[in-house]
Amino acid sequence: MGINVLIVDDSATARAVLSEILSSDPEIGEIDTAPDAYVARDKIVANKPDVVCLDVEMPRMDGITFLTKLMHYMPLPVVMVSSLTQKGAKTTLDALAAGAIDFVPKPHSNIYDGSDAIREELLAKIKSAARAKIIHPQASHEIKPLVYHSALSETTQKIVAIGASTGGTEALKDVLVQLPRNSPGIIIVQHMPANFTAQFAERLNGICEVDVKEARDGDTVSVGQVLIAPGDLHMVLRRSGHRYYVQIGSGEKVSGHRPSVDVLFNSVAKTAGSNAVGVILTGMGADGAKGLLNMRSAGARTIGQDEESCVVYGMPKSAFEMGGVERQISLESIPLTILETINEISG
Repeated sequence: MGINVLIVDDSATARAVLSEILSSDPEIGEIDTAPDAYVARDKIVANKPDVVCLDVEMPRMDGITFLTKLMHYMPLPVVMVSSLTQKGAKTTLDALAAGAIDFVPKPHSNIYDGSDAIREELLAKIKSAARAKIIHPQASHEIKPLVYHSALSETTQKIVAIGASTGGTEALKDVLVQLPRNSPGIIIVQHMPANFTAQFAERLNGICEVDVKEARDGDTVSVGQVLIAPGDLHMVLRRSGHRYYVQIGSGEKVSGHRPSVDVLFNSVAKTAGSNAVGVILTGMGADGAKGLLNMRSAGARTIGQDEESCVVYGMPKSAFEMGGVERQISLESIPLTILETINEISG
């Protein structure tokens, strides 16, 4: 049995292009389409597809409203189809917060030229969504940051590096919102397009005690500062005297990604060694597995998210099987474990 997909999009062209891409893969089963949320609702009730591919902007009922209702009444894996614009980024982040598994660029006929990159991304994310765990959005409630006791001089010499992909936007929120203002400097790679990371960082900054921003070339990694690699650019850690800073640049994709978790982790292994903690969160593929092993080999402490709490247990699994993960724990336990581990290496 193949993966049955329902494409929900008001554009007939988009429905045709998406159907064409999906029908080219033997692992995809029945492909159905709906021009709006109301037709989609009836088809979902009747057929219960394995994955819903959902447009963000639609008439009669927008994609976010429909997604919210769907996750409440009949939770299914949903991949959002988004325009890669500033407005599209905001709406897509809303969708991920509402329970969508992932998102793909909208392949309008004028930008889809049959290229393998667009085809492979869509197919990979549909297949990943079919196997993903649906994590229900938590009811909003106040989360108090953890208390971290440490000498500032020790904290400034410690680095926390985190890598994430599918499901990572919500996982990172759950980790960062619990970290106190005096946490050690944190550097993050979350797989995202260029227009998304600034919006993502801004959202996190609004709800976290730590300062969160999209990294710029030369930014210092300091106490209470979280730097997120810009979409479509690699980020590496450098050191000048006692100062850690990040270097941002282009270059070829590594492990299929730019930014790449492997690129970040490898630089942390060389630059910070045993003064670092590496964390690998939910995501499909294996980006970060080799880099985390290199960090551990260099004396860093390493943490992997466990299968039960992952949306997609791909990256943490690869890192664990490769020997890069020292401790495999639930997402809920990661913030406290980071702080406890920092205290251990500071002691």
